[in-house]
Amino acid sequence: MYELTKGANVGLATLSGDIDSVIVSLDWSSPTGEGDADVSVLLLDAHGKVRSDTDFYFYNNPVAADGSVQLLGKAPTGSGNRDRISFDLTAVPQDISRIVVAASRYEGARFDELTDLRLTLTDGSGEGLIRFAIDDADSVSAFIFGELYRRGGEWKLRAVGQGYEAGLAGLATDFGVDIDDDAEAEEAEEAEEALESAADDAPPKPPAPASALCAPTVPADPSASTPGPDTGPRPHRPSGSPGKPALGAVPAPRRPEEDTAAGKAASARPRTAKKKVTLPKVVKKSLAENDSWRQARLFPVSALKSDRDRETRATSVLLSVMAQIPEFGRRLIAGFGAPAGRVETFTEVSLPHGDTPRRPDGVIRVERAGKLWTALVETKTNGNALKPEQVQAYMDIAARRGYEAVITLSNDVALEGSPLVDVRIDRRRKHKVALWHLSWAEVAHQAQMLIRHEGVGNLAHAWLLQELLHYLQHENSGCHGFQNMGAAWVPVRNGIDDETLCKGDPRALEVVESWERLIRQVCLRLGGELGQKVLPVLRSKRGSDPRERRAQLADRLCLEGRLDAELRIEGTPGVVSVIADLRTGKLRTCIEVPAPDQGYPLSWAKRLVRRLAEAPADLHVETVVEGEEGGPRGTLERLRPEPADLLPKDGVRITGFRLSLFKGMGSTRGNAESGFIRSVDDAVHRFYATVVARLDRPSPRRPADAADRGRG
Repeated sequence: MYELTKGANVGLATLSGDIDSVIVSLDWSSPTGEGDADVSVLLLDAHGKVRSDTDFYFYNNPVAADGSVQLLGKAPTGSGNRDRISFDLTAVPQDISRIVVAASRYEGARFDELTDLRLTLTDGSGEGLIRFAIDDADSVSAFIFGELYRRGGEWKLRAVGQGYEAGLAGLATDFGVDIDDDAEAEEAEEAEEALESAADDAPPKPPAPASALCAPTVPADPSASTPGPDTGPRPHRPSGSPGKPALGAVPAPRRPEEDTAAGKAASARPRTAKKKVTLPKVVKKSLAENDSWRQARLFPVSALKSDRDRETRATSVLLSVMAQIPEFGRRLIAGFGAPAGRVETFTEVSLPHGDTPRRPDGVIRVERAGKLWTALVETKTNGNALKPEQVQAYMDIAARRGYEAVITLSNDVALEGSPLVDVRIDRRRKHKVALWHLSWAEVAHQAQMLIRHEGVGNLAHAWLLQELLHYLQHENSGCHGFQNMGAAWVPVRNGIDDETLCKGDPRALEVVESWERLIRQVCLRLGGELGQKVLPVLRSKRGSDPRERRAQLADRLCLEGRLDAELRIEGTPGVVSVIADLRTGKLRTCIEVPAPDQGYPLSWAKRLVRRLAEAPADLHVETVVEGEEGGPRGTLERLRPEPADLLPKDGVRITGFRLSLFKGMGSTRGNAESGFIRSVDDAVHRFYATVVARLDRPSPRRPADAADRGRG
């Protein structure tokens, strides 16, 4: 990988012949594992300014209409995050001379608090080409990592490494973007919070029922849909509302004529404050005579009897929807180096391979400016494992025929540093083939994000995506995601029970890898339902190398008999912890809420109990005090009449409150109703819906505020 220093540049074509589509990744780490930032991209003309505000891409505007830019979102690394951006350089307009890649922090956070800042660039085959490490980030709230620019008809990358005191709003303004600071929206939110704080004696509003977590609320008939949030020139990523969780929300898209009218009436300025999901109207009651009637479906599942039937049907259903809905197909393959172009998909194709032709489950082809990008698809359902020899054959075929990628699709979840399939790659070949993996949980997540939170620009497309989602979530489809803890699960549990499991047992490492796959899938499902980023937290004290970190967790499992994980849910006041104690057979979900900066401890306790009025009575509440192991604690049922019982008797300073729910875990590998995997998934969803969603949300992030603080 080519190492760049600050101010240096390099031509992309000199490093690879596959640079039509590239992915730029921004990485950072945090000593606590909780530091974060958001990426942004600006397309600049020859004068160093955006042509219009639509050339500014960030969390409220993540995708370019021409496919030239797409923010792919965050993925956890050893002790921080990696945020990726896909660039289709063949689609970048000719009047664009530079592309600035930056990131920003909020609420007083600065980049000198983060470590291991770096920019990396990979080509269309997934091979890393360029790395730029940054070790001198100043106390700034925005930072330009690098820029892509044209020189002599070719693209180059320059390592910039420049801090920006004014934050995201100031950075964007300097490049010609007209920022809307959302002052009116902020004032309304602050007024609402002030009224809520003042009404100490008023009863709390009834929260949304926990059953909303999984209840679909969009009709199969497109004509029954209701207008959803604005999907015009200012797309947005909703932040949700803890008081009213929008878990079942399915905002229907606007009709084209509505988009036109809304675009004329609405302000064209980007809004830097994140907006909330708008809940749809209540769906009309069904006309069915009784509950046993089932709605007719585009993709039926009742006739699926064998694994082969499931694989064939699932592949055909997914690939056909990808071809018909461009924004959905692009979401799934942009991160694999596919350009933005016309997509065609095929199933059950036959390709020569020695004496016996091979028949991959599918083929994806994308045409852009007369060039073709081709990927072979190998699908598994119902928990069946990928076969290394089969994938190897497809890699060889792709290399000989000049195809760009092989995509595997199964219920399993890929882990960093732990490939699902080991294949041999002939480095002597000039043409490189990339091997990528998708899980069915990721496919469902992307469908949920589009139809339930961000909106689709066509009513028929919204209905088609809803049909796909219904198919994937049906128990007979075989596309349920990761659902088996593996062969080592029962021996490890037995070894913990009888205290015979020894440190260094390789079976413990297998269980840790399965646990990490489960947690990543839980994050995908919850994030898709909330419309927010949900990521596992990987603490830096456990090391940045994924294999080393998993080995440490395996040793801890052998010694303590526990599996634990942390989830960061955007818009919540703390990190959610999930602890599976295999010795006691108990699952614990908990969150630590920091104490307010102002007010009196008794007011804090009363307010917390009021916010949790509809939470489970067996919720454990513990006061976290400074310099001690723990303070007063009790169940919510006991504390409701006497919130003062949460106050320490000696007047020691309160730093926060820890809320915990306990439940028994399933004992089977995961397929049965009482399975361990199902119990973990249910525990996290229940804890969010009944506890976390009712807590005070943190102050909204406003880049304009950060800019004001930077100027002060």
